[in-house]
Amino acid sequence: MNTRNAYTLRASAQRSRHSGRVQAQEHGHAHNHAPYGLGTPAASLQSRQAENAATSEPALRHPLADRAMNARLAHCEDSVKGRFDAIAPTLRTLSALQHLEDFPARAQQIALAELGFPLPVGILEDAWVAGLDMKALYAHCAFDALKAAVDQFARDIKAQLEVVQDTRNFFLDCGFHAVDISPCADGRLKGLSRYILRLPLTSLTRRKAYAGALFDVETDLRHWGATELRRFREGVPTTADAGTRYLKVAVYHTSSSNPCHEGCAAHGSNETKAIEAALERLNQFRQAIQNAYCCGANTDILLIGVDTDTDAIKVHIPDSKGTLSAYRFVDNAVLYRDTAKLSGDAARAAVYEAIRTASRKDGWGAGQGEPHDGMRRLIANLLVNNFSQIEYVNDLYDGRYSDIGHAERYISVGDGFEEVQMRNVAYYAHLHTVEEGAADMDVGIKIFKGLNVKHGLPIPVAIHYRYDAKVPGARERVATKARRVRDAIHARYPDLSVQGLLACWLSVQDLPTGSPIESVED
Repeated sequence: MNTRNAYTLRASAQRSRHSGRVQAQEHGHAHNHAPYGLGTPAASLQSRQAENAATSEPALRHPLADRAMNARLAHCEDSVKGRFDAIAPTLRTLSALQHLEDFPARAQQIALAELGFPLPVGILEDAWVAGLDMKALYAHCAFDALKAAVDQFARDIKAQLEVVQDTRNFFLDCGFHAVDISPCADGRLKGLSRYILRLPLTSLTRRKAYAGALFDVETDLRHWGATELRRFREGVPTTADAGTRYLKVAVYHTSSSNPCHEGCAAHGSNETKAIEAALERLNQFRQAIQNAYCCGANTDILLIGVDTDTDAIKVHIPDSKGTLSAYRFVDNAVLYRDTAKLSGDAARAAVYEAIRTASRKDGWGAGQGEPHDGMRRLIANLLVNNFSQIEYVNDLYDGRYSDIGHAERYISVGDGFEEVQMRNVAYYAHLHTVEEGAADMDVGIKIFKGLNVKHGLPIPVAIHYRYDAKVPGARERVATKARRVRDAIHARYPDLSVQGLLACWLSVQDLPTGSPIESVED
């Protein structure tokens, strides 16, 4: 894939669209901004005008930013979000043609050209009776776009096996045999691993999102137990006496543009409450392991904040005892600006110095010394990786996303599609029963009432569970669970269901990352 001129092409496209909008306004044909999923082009990403205007100062460039990877991720974002954002314009075109005699054939040609997949034949052929069933078509297109995105990410993962292995080795070198990350379920954090932290999926990492980053302590304790049992029984990825650690990470978020309204909804957009709640869960998890298995069960905790307007992170630095504080952290937005004009070696040294400086903080943020060497190396790596994402947002969005609020394309229910990692693609509700995940689902439904329902479009809900093919009957059991959850969702939101404004797609997948997605039919 040639990504050499990715930024240039996107900037040119953005200027062309801007010129077209100006001409439309001059001729009295200006349109209001359309919400995501309703025709907003995926490539409406903003490029810094300073980089393209001879009279402007050159853009700030960081010596440690990976621009080749930025171009690759920019191409990926265009193609994935482009599939979703082409749906509404294509359906509007079909709506205008539905009474033509050769409509079914023409509709399929347009769909293949604009969307890349065919439409249900029955819906097209029955359009002459009562018009096109736009709700059904929209849901079908949204789920086909999702399937294509999963396939694309799976192929990309397989193409980067060397990078995945390098990351796995890095975790082990830092002394971590497992990294369990629990971000908030907000769709703006959906790209946390792939984009914000630049961490590929590995056999050592686990990611489960919860509203407000309020992960289930008991569930994570069971996963910790399974991980440690495998180490004891199989020596994978390290033996039980190796002295490596299990790392639990919680990720909260805020909005620097509108902190009182566009922060974490689960905490009323109150950053202090989000930090305190995440810290409480982390400490409960760590204390539970110590209570049950004594201090010999080495477990580290880490807290990360994300400004979802810029993707800059704030890493809270543990002290020598592994204790975290809301007031002891490194703000990477500041660190990026302070190190951007240094040489690569000097910038990397400054990152470690920033961690040491934070560790020496007094007052409310005072701790007991610096974290262990492996933790320092991991934090430094995360900060450096995030430099690339800060520059990505600088280059493509002029330093701040235009969609600082919600702009998700579907609700992901169940185990989620771990392969698809991209900002504002999905709102995630991790649940095994609707009752236990009612709060998460209610938040997602509220979001999509504003994004879709108010425009007469259904809410796409992708119900997805994973199974272990080595366990007899596992696939059938999770398929049954998916159907049960679907029925419960329709029962919880009967008004939406009866109006055809709630569309569910069921699928299952074997445990290995990149396994084929299998649709579940009745």
